Amino acid sequence: MITEEWIRDRSGKTAEELIALQIGDREDGERSGFGFKARVLKALDLLRNAMFPDVFAEEEIPRVSLPTYVQDRLQKAALLLRELIAEAYCYPCTCVSDEKRDEAEAAVTSFLDGLPGIVKLLKTDMDAAYLGDPAARNVSEIMLAYPTFEAVSVYRIANLLFRLGVPLIPRVMTEYAHQKTGIDIHPGATIGESFFIDHGTGVVIGETTTIGNHVKLYQGVTLGAKSFETDENGNPVKGIKRHPDIGNDVVIYAGATILGGNTVVGDRSVIGGNVWLTHSVPADSVIYNTLTYGKKEEKK
Repeated sequence: MITEEWIRDRSGKTAEELIALQIGDREDGERSGFGFKARVLKALDLLRNAMFPDVFAEEEIPRVSLPTYVQDRLQKAALLLRELIAEAYCYPCTCVSDEKRDEAEAAVTSFLDGLPGIVKLLKTDMDAAYLGDPAARNVSEIMLAYPTFEAVSVYRIANLLFRLGVPLIPRVMTEYAHQKTGIDIHPGATIGESFFIDHGTGVVIGETTTIGNHVKLYQGVTLGAKSFETDENGNPVKGIKRHPDIGNDVVIYAGATILGGNTVVGDRSVIGGNVWLTHSVPADSVIYNTLTYGKKEEKK
């Protein structure tokens, strides 16, 4: 018979084994990771409160109080990011040098300078979603309810940090959005303005993908890599172009898979649902499958 005393004893032994495994995998001077992710998500929450208080604030902010509210959120986010970025530069080591702290301050300054541009980009994304979905009543509905805004707003913030050379934190941010929306955008991907993901679940956009302006994706689209190149030890080769380039004004329908670092989809092309594409196609193509394609018909 299982008793409370037996459970306490058994759980205590199991806890000791689990702790020993965790400590045994950690070298002297390595950071445990406790609290890091929670602090990154706190910084993300503060940033989005400042960028879009009408959406993310917990209560209505009077217009007269808006400057104070936004500045307060930005200041708290900046201070937190300064700590996190300094730690990320050294991760998993626990010691943070003065040099890394200085680098973190410079990164935070550049990041804050870039935030207005991110908001401008996101406004083009939301306009594209409104114009691209007949079911959308207004832009506010998209910002409040659509997964595209959740995923792309996090991506835009993470991408700015990624371009500033900040490690780890951008991935924590975009994987958080992935968990919430089912949309997996690597922070290293390059995405132009007026970007819209309709429905969204199952979309994957790889690190070295480039996407032009006015591009629309549907659910289940993969912009991925072919089989990985490996070195002499069988390890994946890092830092090479692995994912496709998508031109301007392209529509990619549900379930399409486009692979390879040399694959280019030309401007104004339409990629049909469930297409498997591993070769480039010229501008104005309509792809129904990987064997046949033609030119778009001119509107009369």
